[in-house]
Amino acid sequence: MTGRGCAVIRLPEAGGGLRNHVPRRDCALPGPGRPPVSRRLLAAAHVVADPFADTTPDGPAALDWDATLAFRRHLWSHGLGVAEAMDTAQRGAGLDWAAAAELIRRSAAEARAAGGRIVCGAGTDQLSGTDQLRGTGQLSGGGHALAAVRAAYEEQLAVVEDAGAQAVLLASRALAAGARGPEDYLDVYGALLRQVSRPVVLHWLGPAFDPALTGYWGSEDLDTAAETLLGLVHAHPDRVEGIKISLLDADREAALRRRLPDGVRCYTGDDFHYPSLIEGDGQMFSHALLGVLDPLGPFAAEAVRRLDTSDTAGFRALLGPTVALARHLFRPPTRHYKTGVVLLAWLAGHQRHFTMVGGAQSARSLPHLARAYELADRLGLFPDPALAEARMRALLRVHGVDG
Repeated sequence: MTGRGCAVIRLPEAGGGLRNHVPRRDCALPGPGRPPVSRRLLAAAHVVADPFADTTPDGPAALDWDATLAFRRHLWSHGLGVAEAMDTAQRGAGLDWAAAAELIRRSAAEARAAGGRIVCGAGTDQLSGTDQLRGTGQLSGGGHALAAVRAAYEEQLAVVEDAGAQAVLLASRALAAGARGPEDYLDVYGALLRQVSRPVVLHWLGPAFDPALTGYWGSEDLDTAAETLLGLVHAHPDRVEGIKISLLDADREAALRRRLPDGVRCYTGDDFHYPSLIEGDGQMFSHALLGVLDPLGPFAAEAVRRLDTSDTAGFRALLGPTVALARHLFRPPTRHYKTGVVLLAWLAGHQRHFTMVGGAQSARSLPHLARAYELADRLGLFPDPALAEARMRALLRVHGVDG
C-alpha cells in the first residue's frame, strides 16, 4: 500500500482496527562518542536468548553469548556504562542465577578488554521462590530467613567482586518476604556493607517494577522506608558509592538525594522522569542507571555531552522527545517493559530474532508492540529503517496482519 508517494505500514490499534504509519527513511541516532563527564550513565542491558535452545519457561536460561556481548560493546562505544545482570536482563523473570553468574563473568572480562565501565547486580535469586520458601518453613522465623538471605547475597557478591566489577545490591524478594521490620533490613545490609571490598550501589526497586517488593525497607509507607535507607547510608557512607531509586516519583527522588552524605551519588531509576532528574534543579542532579537506556542510551549520552558544555537547550531537545517512547514501554504492568526493549533491539538489528528467555516476548500485546515501533521510528531510533520496517511487517504477518 502507498500513501503520499511513500510505502505505509498498517499497525493494529488497541481498540481494534488498523492505522497507517509512514516509516521514516533516515536515522537520527547519535553516533559513537566518549563517555559524558558531568553525569554517569549506566544502561541496564538486556540479554539475548538462544532461539535454538530446547528450553522451557521454567528451565535454565540459554543465552546467545555472542549477541549478548556484542550489545554491550555497542553501549560502551556510545560512552555508556553497563549495568549488568539487573532486572532488565530478566533477573528473577527467567534468567536463573547460574546463567546470571556466567553473564557477570563474561561481561566483566569484556569490559576490561573494551575499557568500558561496568557494575553488576548481586541479589538472592538462587534461593527458591518465596512462595515455596513459605511452604517449606524456610522463611518462617526471621532468624533463619535472614541467615539464608545474607548467605545468598554473600555468594553473589563474591562472584561480582571476583570478576573485578562493582556490585549493585539488588532488592531481595526473599528479604521482603522474611523481614519482620526495618531492623532486619539494617542487620542484613549492615553485615554486607561491612565486608564488601569496594563501595557498592544500593538498589530500591519499587513495587511498580516488582510487586513482591512491596514494603521494602520494612514499611509500605515510603517516607518511613526512606528514613531506614538513609539511616543505613549515613551509617556506612564509605561503603556506599550510590543509591539507585526506582520509585517513579520524581519529587521523592529529588528530596531523598538532598539528604545523601557528601560523595554518595543518586542514580535515577525513574524511566518516566529521567530528563528532568538528570538535568537537575540547579543545585543537585541524578546520575542514571536505567533500563530505558538500553534502547535510548545513545540519545542520552549525546544529550549529557551537551550538558557537559552547559548546552541545556541542546540536552532538552535531544532527550525530551524520547519520553513518550519510554512511558509507553514502561506502562503498567511495568515489570513487562523488557519485552518492548527486546523488540526494539531486534528491529534495530542488534539481534537476529525476537525471542526472550522464558518466552517473555509474549508478555505484551501486538498493539503495544506496534506502538513501540511507531514511536521509535518517529524518533529515528533505527540504524537501518528499512530493516526495522521489514521485521515489523514480518511480525505483523505472523499475527495475521497482511500488508
